[in-house]
Amino acid sequence: MSGHTNAPSSYRNRDQITIERALISVSDKTGLVELAAALQADGVEIVSTGSTAATIRAAGLDVTDVSAVTGFPESLDGRVKTLHPGVHAGILADLRLETHEAQLAELGIKAFQLVVVNLYPFVETVESGAEAADVIEQIDIGGPTLVRASAKNHANVAIVVDPANYGEIIAAVAAGGSTLKLRQKLASLAFDHTADYDLSVSAWFTENVYDQWQDDTEALEEDVEFEAVEEENEDESPFPEGLGIEVSREAILRYGENSHQAAALYVGDGGRGIAQAKQLHGKEMSYNNYVDADAAVRAAFDFSEPAVAIVKHANPCGIAIAKPNAPDSIASAHLRAHACDPISAFGGVIAANRVVTLGMAETVSAIFTEVLVAPGFEPAAIELLTKKKNIRLLELPADYERSSLELHQISGGLLVQETDSFEEFSSAGWTLVAGPDVDAATRADLEFAWKSCRSVKSNAILLAHAGASVGVGMGQVNRVDSCHLAVSRAGERAEGSVAASDAFFPFADGLEVLLEAGIKAVVQPGGSVRDPEVIAAATAAGVSMYFTGERHFFH
Repeated sequence: MSGHTNAPSSYRNRDQITIERALISVSDKTGLVELAAALQADGVEIVSTGSTAATIRAAGLDVTDVSAVTGFPESLDGRVKTLHPGVHAGILADLRLETHEAQLAELGIKAFQLVVVNLYPFVETVESGAEAADVIEQIDIGGPTLVRASAKNHANVAIVVDPANYGEIIAAVAAGGSTLKLRQKLASLAFDHTADYDLSVSAWFTENVYDQWQDDTEALEEDVEFEAVEEENEDESPFPEGLGIEVSREAILRYGENSHQAAALYVGDGGRGIAQAKQLHGKEMSYNNYVDADAAVRAAFDFSEPAVAIVKHANPCGIAIAKPNAPDSIASAHLRAHACDPISAFGGVIAANRVVTLGMAETVSAIFTEVLVAPGFEPAAIELLTKKKNIRLLELPADYERSSLELHQISGGLLVQETDSFEEFSSAGWTLVAGPDVDAATRADLEFAWKSCRSVKSNAILLAHAGASVGVGMGQVNRVDSCHLAVSRAGERAEGSVAASDAFFPFADGLEVLLEAGIKAVVQPGGSVRDPEVIAAATAAGVSMYFTGERHFFH
């Protein structure tokens, strides 16, 4: 790996940097004149290109053409303007190092402390239906190079790619210069900007250029299609001999599960789920946002009562139904779900199965939340929540419905199964195997815990009290660890709660963890060869235990 030969100890501290020289080259002229006027008023030298320079000059402001810096005219219809050492040395020089400062002086090059660039309107040109040649002409070369160079050297240079940040840089100049914290923030936004841009270009090439080089183009078209095989299904199962799927690309996402993975959203005709939700506010949805939002909706809509689920990394960290007779039922459900694990709920995704009220919005607005999804929002709730810049608000389709089948991709194929649901749920078929039959309130808690447990990744243990989760143990490789996790999350609230396990206890040890914590009843599928010793442990503790006869694994 190459890098500076100088040891980090040779770096000179540069936190606040006075802005003396700025390079501005923008396609979006929003706020340009105001920015240039503010910079000139503070004595900043402005270097600019093409139409940007013309706009600044037409406003009566001083500007130096980039050709005067490079000694080379803009050429090839503007394709070559800033790609020159006279520009990039001034951007990339690390002036924490005396050697770089000396080299600039030797070369007669002045450093830039501010670069303002936004890129050619590639996406807008594509969306306009322009011809391929016109689209290709909007692939920016010099712009991304300027942005990446400046962002890399954020220790010395502030890079601005969005007019929305002009106010911050104007304030920084007036305050004496850009701080390292501001430059770091702007660099992050800049790398996001170029990543989105490159992904859009790549996607367009895949759809419009690469396809032409292939003999078989069907697998690379924008619409992903698997032709159905229309044959009689003699076994009368819900699964056809051939699977017909038609989905169209709806959006290119910023990135996938991790920043190095490209990703896109595809939607199916007639779909009525999270992919069709209307975004009312906030930044674009990410891949992980969609995954977590879908998990949260899946959990909240398991209940007919007003319910809220809070999800983090596809696992519920709180599920609750409204407290009986609560004046604002959905606000009540949210408060009770949040109380399960407030630490994990920070930065989580919330789903409600009722319209979000102003009361719920008031509690949500006080908590950092990535996404809030619901069937609707009261106008006052929207007015309040849209004051929070970072929260994404999603409104589900009016006819929201789960698919009857679930698909999971594996290498070389797909697994398909019926959706796990509680559409015809009843605890009447449960079998009491230990302790006395419970009262109505405890049975209601067991029913709530059993439904909630289905949304938790296996191995799953959920503790509940009064229609709200109080402790969740999820995704562990053995059930004992899940029991310990649920109890530790619940703390003192474990005493007197009920427990649900998504699958049987293979040994009594997991149940014993729950019994020691003070649970008063448990529901589980049963079916282990060691059921007798598990039943004996519950009986010895005087705890009621029910077998459901069905499990709810969720991988």
